[in-house]
Amino acid sequence: MKLTLILGPMKSGKSMDLISTFAPYAYTDRPFALFQPLRNVRDQQIHTRNGIQCESKKVTSLKEALGKGYFAIGVDEAHMFPPEEADVVAQLLAEGVRVVVCGLDTDPWGELFQIVRRLLELGPDEVRYKRAACDDCRSLNAIYTQVLHHGEPVGRDVPPCLPDDGTYSYKAVCRTCFVRK
Repeated sequence: MKLTLILGPMKSGKSMDLISTFAPYAYTDRPFALFQPLRNVRDQQIHTRNGIQCESKKVTSLKEALGKGYFAIGVDEAHMFPPEEADVVAQLLAEGVRVVVCGLDTDPWGELFQIVRRLLELGPDEVRYKRAACDDCRSLNAIYTQVLHHGEPVGRDVPPCLPDDGTYSYKAVCRTCFVRK
């Protein structure tokens, strides 16, 4: 079927794009579902920064969507899934399911998340790349999500899953303002 990727930094409107893609399905008889990783401890629903929310299922694996007869599925926060989930997306596509995946494309060091690399290798039908306003210089060219620990860009010595306890913060930045550690 069709694979669409919605990628970019934080604050770029990825979740809003995902929600607006699926909103019309609520008025059809076509079965669909939206998923997000159980690792996403910040949100119980898919939500945008301007307050729009949408129900989703929290899962450890997208395998829960296999064989369910969905016409389409959406995936938010894809970068939090392990790279092997790309194989599950390939299986869903083979079942004829339309799959729309959104998430950050690059990690705190400006490198593609492995799951994103694997999804790109599937040959998506469409890639929607979003940009945000840079939190430092305010240009409309932010393409990175800078992760900070006590106000300083993180090095490579961070845990694989950052705690959501306020010790880390995030900002969207452009190429000029991005600090590569």
